[in-house]
Amino acid sequence: MKLNAFGLLTAVSLGAMSLATPAFAQVTLKIWSIDGVDRVGIADTFSKEFDEANEDIVVEYRAIPFDDLVNETLRAFATGNAPDIVSFDNPDFALFSSRGAMLDITDRVANSSVIKAENYFEGPLNSVSWDGKLFGIPKYTDTIGVFYNKDLFAKAGITEPPTTWAQLTEYAEKLTDPANNVYGATFSARAGEEGTFQFLPIIQMSGGGYDNVATDGAAEVLDLWKKMVDNGWASKDVLSLGQWDSTGTFNSGNAAMAISGPWEVDRMVEDAKFDWGVALLPTITDGGERSSALGGFDWGIMSTTKHPDEAFRALEYFASQDNRIFEEFGSIPARSDIELPVTGVEKKDAALKVFLEQLQYAQPRGPHPEWQKISKAIYDAMQQALTGQMSSKDALAQAQTTINGILGK
Repeated sequence: MKLNAFGLLTAVSLGAMSLATPAFAQVTLKIWSIDGVDRVGIADTFSKEFDEANEDIVVEYRAIPFDDLVNETLRAFATGNAPDIVSFDNPDFALFSSRGAMLDITDRVANSSVIKAENYFEGPLNSVSWDGKLFGIPKYTDTIGVFYNKDLFAKAGITEPPTTWAQLTEYAEKLTDPANNVYGATFSARAGEEGTFQFLPIIQMSGGGYDNVATDGAAEVLDLWKKMVDNGWASKDVLSLGQWDSTGTFNSGNAAMAISGPWEVDRMVEDAKFDWGVALLPTITDGGERSSALGGFDWGIMSTTKHPDEAFRALEYFASQDNRIFEEFGSIPARSDIELPVTGVEKKDAALKVFLEQLQYAQPRGPHPEWQKISKAIYDAMQQALTGQMSSKDALAQAQTTINGILGK
């Protein structure tokens, strides 16, 4: 092909113009959470939507198993490879905030037309606060109660759900049916945060807390848990199963009661082929003090991000979608300005009503920068008692000594 002089000049000019025009700049945001490990969740869904809606931003989302998230993020932060945004279980937030690993977003939130701190419930908001500053926003909140199989209850002649832990144990014995592979109860007593999540409320009911675990009431209930495991009224799998897998036993009809939370409701509506309900977590004595776990995750921007403005835009998008998280993911918004809709599914609406009541009694885990160590002392004691290595009283006393050392007492 031949070019005349004019054509050659034109081609050169166009080439120079294309070289002078910069390529469209895109910022990459790395976002980490547990969502997407075993099922679609809030973080993976909203991250994908934010990526698709913003041409100037590319989101690289990574799903990390619950048990690995904290240590993986600590390693990444120490080596300069931290994500821009991470979603932690609420008691873990203080560990990162106190170490300067999270970005102070106090002023950004104050100037935001989307995120309003006053709209969040006090407990969840406290979990993202440190030293009077705001280092994140709550993602959602939850708690635990007792799911129970109404058909199996009726078959056993039991008309009401248990109101005390002693009664739950009594019911578990009556409801156990080895011939049909049915356990009376299931829960999560694994050596991990889920174990602490289920046992700490009992410590709190007995007048204790994360800094006072060796109470008589906590030892009494731990003895009841051991009795259920030893007698086969609860499967020995409770020592290793997380809440999702443990409640799967209930959903399949192989346990008459399950200690779990509202994240199970949608799956239960679909999977459970029996009549079921939810009751408040039992107390230690009739009419005794109530407590329950304050669960839920938080969003935060890590202090090492090179793109704080874009990362905060992502947080604003996530917060703007809070009205979807119950209907789509079965999670409860940590906000007072969002009224949960009536779904029209009778069992789901009844369950939600109980969990909203239970949230009135929910107490936080911590917050404390060394929560991981404190939690380990608690679930180690629980495991030692349930496996017969130590008495419940001695195991909790040992945990108290460990915790005293952590707290510098």
